Amino acid sequence: MVRMTGTKRAILDAAIEIAAERGISGTTMDDVAERAGVAKGSLYYNFASKDKLFEGLLGEGMAALTEALRGARAGTAGWAAIEVLVTTLLGSIAANTALAKVIAGDIFRTDRAWRETSFAFKHDALAEFETAIVEALPEASATGAATLMASSVFGATLMAGLQWLLFDEERPQSEVVAAILLTFSGRLAPASPSREL
Repeated sequence: MVRMTGTKRAILDAAIEIAAERGISGTTMDDVAERAGVAKGSLYYNFASKDKLFEGLLGEGMAALTEALRGARAGTAGWAAIEVLVTTLLGSIAANTALAKVIAGDIFRTDRAWRETSFAFKHDALAEFETAIVEALPEASATGAATLMASSVFGATLMAGLQWLLFDEERPQSEVVAAILLTFSGRLAPASPSREL
């Protein structure tokens, strides 16, 4: 993926910072132009509307995340792949906490103009988790549970990562990975014949 530079990059970085502080709804184009140090005309030249700005921002962020997850999963399978995906997602959150906050705040919004674009990118990122889950537990695919399981692991990792970075940043990343993986190890639930996929 080619990294943006110059005005467009400054605009996207400003939008991420403000949206991480106030949410997307609380972010105005005027605020973005001011924080980026660009004229409003330049802002609108690069992004015709706030919707286009955040569609680009979230699309870029999710595409980079998917690329990182895909690269990390290459050469691994099953539980080892799940572990490397959790580690990679936590590393991505640590590298760009502001973007992670924006994604977490927007992940369940269905009223956004960029909903379809956002869904496509989320689907691609989740597919990496789903593939690893099916390799580790083939019956998850047969019952249709793999997609829900992928969402669970991704969501738990995203929220645990934000919790870690915002409130427990001294904790080593390896401990956060271990706690997340332990959550999904099955050791929390009692052995019961009624548990089904």
